[in-house]
This record gives sequence, C-alpha cells and structure tokens, in this order.
Amino acid sequence: MTTEEELHPDDVQQHLREVQDLLARQKLVESLVHRQDMPRHDLVETLVHKQHVASLQAKLDSLHPADIAYILEALPRDERLFVWELVKAERDGEILLEVSDAVRESLIETMAPEELKAAAESLDADELADLAPDLPPEVIQDVFQSLDSEGREQLRAAMSYPEDSVGALMDFDMVTVREDITLEVVLRYLRRFEELPDHTDKLFVVDREDHLKGILSLESLLINDPEMDVAEVMRKEAIISFEPEDDADDAAQAFERYDLVSAPVVDREKRVIGRLTVADVVDFIREESEAEILSHAGLREEEDIFASVWDSVKNRWAWLAVNLVTAFVASRVIGLFEGSIEKLVALAALMPIVAGIGGNSGNQTITMIVRAIAMGQVEESAMKRLLKKEISVALINGVVWGGLLGVLAWWLYHSISLGAVMTAAMTLNLLLAATAGVVIPMLRQRLGADPAVGSSVLITAITDSGGFFIFLGLATLFLL
Repeated sequence: MTTEEELHPDDVQQHLREVQDLLARQKLVESLVHRQDMPRHDLVETLVHKQHVASLQAKLDSLHPADIAYILEALPRDERLFVWELVKAERDGEILLEVSDAVRESLIETMAPEELKAAAESLDADELADLAPDLPPEVIQDVFQSLDSEGREQLRAAMSYPEDSVGALMDFDMVTVREDITLEVVLRYLRRFEELPDHTDKLFVVDREDHLKGILSLESLLINDPEMDVAEVMRKEAIISFEPEDDADDAAQAFERYDLVSAPVVDREKRVIGRLTVADVVDFIREESEAEILSHAGLREEEDIFASVWDSVKNRWAWLAVNLVTAFVASRVIGLFEGSIEKLVALAALMPIVAGIGGNSGNQTITMIVRAIAMGQVEESAMKRLLKKEISVALINGVVWGGLLGVLAWWLYHSISLGAVMTAAMTLNLLLAATAGVVIPMLRQRLGADPAVGSSVLITAITDSGGFFIFLGLATLFLL
C-alpha cells in the first residue's frame, strides 16, 4: 500500500458509502434529465453520465484491490457490474482473487475470453492456480501456452496439490543465496531488485542443487560485519519448513505458534521449491472460518447476498429438507402425547423450554468439539474422555438450572410433582445434548466427513425430539 488512503483499512466502509452515493446521484440526475423535455436532451444526459463515470473511476483508481473487492461484494448485481466495467483492465486479475467465489463467478460471466486471458496473464503462477478453477478451460489453455517453461512448471505444480495443502498455498517468489559468499555480496545482490517479494523477513540459503542449508534473517544480514560469510551467521538448527503435501491447518497452527512471517517449502529431498507467507496463511484461516460458519448452518457454499432467488434456493434447500423431516418427527412425538397435553395444559407451555435449552447446550458442546478437531487437539481415541467430561458438565447444569426451572414451575402451577418432572426432564435432555454434541462431530470425522457440516441442524433435531419425548413421557408417567 502506498497511498495515504490505503494506510487506513478501517475507511473501507467510507469508501463504500462514497461509491454508493456517486451511484445514487448518477441515477437521480439521469432520471431527472430523462424526464425533462429540453433541447439537446441526449447531449445533456451524455455529459452528466460522463461526469459521474469520471468521478467513480477516479475513486476506484485510488483504492486497493481488496477494497474494490469489498465494494463489489456489497453492491447489487446491476451496480456491481457497472462498477466492474470502470475498473482498469490491468487490475482485473488482482480483484478477482480478492472477491468471494460467488461474486467472482458473476464477474467472470460478463468478461470476454480476451479480457479473462489478459487478467490471468497479469498474475503469478501461484495466484493463477487459485483463479484457474473458475476460468473456462480454453482460457486456461491459452494462458498456459503463453507462459515460459518455468511458469508452466510452477502452474502445473501449484494446481496438482489438494486445496487444503501447503502446496496449494505456497508461492514461488522468493530470494535464495549461497552459504559461501559474504554478507556484502548478498547486500549488493538485493540492491539489484526493484522490490523484494512481499513478507520477506529471511533469505533461504541453498546449495547449487537448491537443497536447504540454512536461514539468513534480514536482521542478521544488517547487524553483522559485511565481510563475514553467510555460513557464519545463518541459522542451521531448528529451521521450520514444510513439504507441499503437508496439511494447511497444521501449517497455520505452526505460523501462529512460532510467530512466523515466512517459511520455506521443500520437497522430500529438501530442495526449496517455494515458500509460505503469513498472508497466505491468514487468507486460508479466514476462508476456513467462513466455511465453518456456513457449514454450521447447513449451507453448502458461500452465497452472494445479491444472487438470484433460484441460486439462493439451491444453496439452502438440502439441509432445510433435513430440518423439515426432523421437525415433522418432533411434531409426531408431540402427537403421541396429545391426550396428556389436553389433560394438563401446562405441559404445552413448559415443553419448549426443555427443548430450547437442550438445543443451546448441545450447540455449545458441538462448537467446542468442532473447534478442537479443527485445531488438531482431539484424536478419535479421546471420545470416551470427552464424553465423560461433557456429561459431567451437563449433569451439573441440569441439576442447577433444571432445579431452578422446577421451582418456577412449582410456583406458577402449584405442583411439586410438575416441578420435579421439569427438573428431571431438563437434566436428561442436557445429558442427551452433551452426548450428541460429542458423538456427532467425532463420528463424522471418523467417517471422513466435515464435522461442522449441518451440525447445528442435527443437534437441534435430536434435542427437540428427545426433549419433547422425555418431558411429555415423564409427565404422562408421573402426573396423569
């Protein structure tokens, strides 16, 4: 970032408001001009249009690609496409990388193959690999043919790794030096660069076959005698490196644990083939966090908030269908006890409390377990230990809060028996919620499925049906 505006990322909301204001003023003025029956109507309308377009372009030219991406995501489709047309062509590739997958798809649909090719050719191999799945095959083929042999090999390598691996995140823009040269030679070498790769905090020391020999930090380079050799000041021990097949989650945890800014990526023969930076890791963590939030709600993918009704319906229907089935099951459970509810109307007022608190407790448990699984803190063998712990927590909460609700039920309906049933039902449903909260994500993990997907839907279904059955069943046995 180089401009004064870009030094204040919190201003992105202000940028959005300014763009929205310019768009609104353009529509208003054009509407007024269009309604007036005046001489040279078309000329006036054209001049007004050009004036607002110029203002919008000037504003967009001053913004960072990430800010433009944020603005595009926040605009309705017609305004989004209008703003997209005003973005300078040489910035298309950077912006396409920054926008969400859903919005990227809507932008790519409007671009000609030549525009897509130009946008893709402006990107590095690792960035192009991120964009490639969304581009038409013929565009990718043309771009691939336009690369030199090194670029082709890098692109082929980047696209060969799974999405959640280090290889899919690494970039190839790095600085390597030899161990048998002086620090002065290294400094002269660095001065030949117009700029260093982003997030360069260390140089990778390699031999003639690119095997990793050590790490030379910029701090060591600057504070030591320039006449010293690299081998004398480089760090050889405790070097944190990754292989491209390593899990990206593990790499992200290592970056957090050791406060890394960059780290080398090596093949099995310890040859340096790329690097991982904190920017790559932060992007991965953000995407994983967003995906987890969506999957908790049963959404299959990120949704453009201004997408068509049909696209939104397709994204949401699957787990809603599951929820419909589970709600029907819960209603049938209630139907089994219609006679009991008719005899004691208080049951209808109290049973949602049992089910609701059970659902909240289950969601707390399942959120903790899914988070622990994502951070690699839970192995499959830990299920029994976690069950014991969560059941103990549920038992205490059930006795305390169930007892409180039992007292309230006694006070409201003047029935000690109803209060006791309320306490017992609350305790049993919390135990059921705790068990389901541990078993559901760990069982999905064991089966190779995402532990977070639809977890809140499943836990709510279990605690609703189970809570109704427990409460109404106990009431039927002991109160009627």
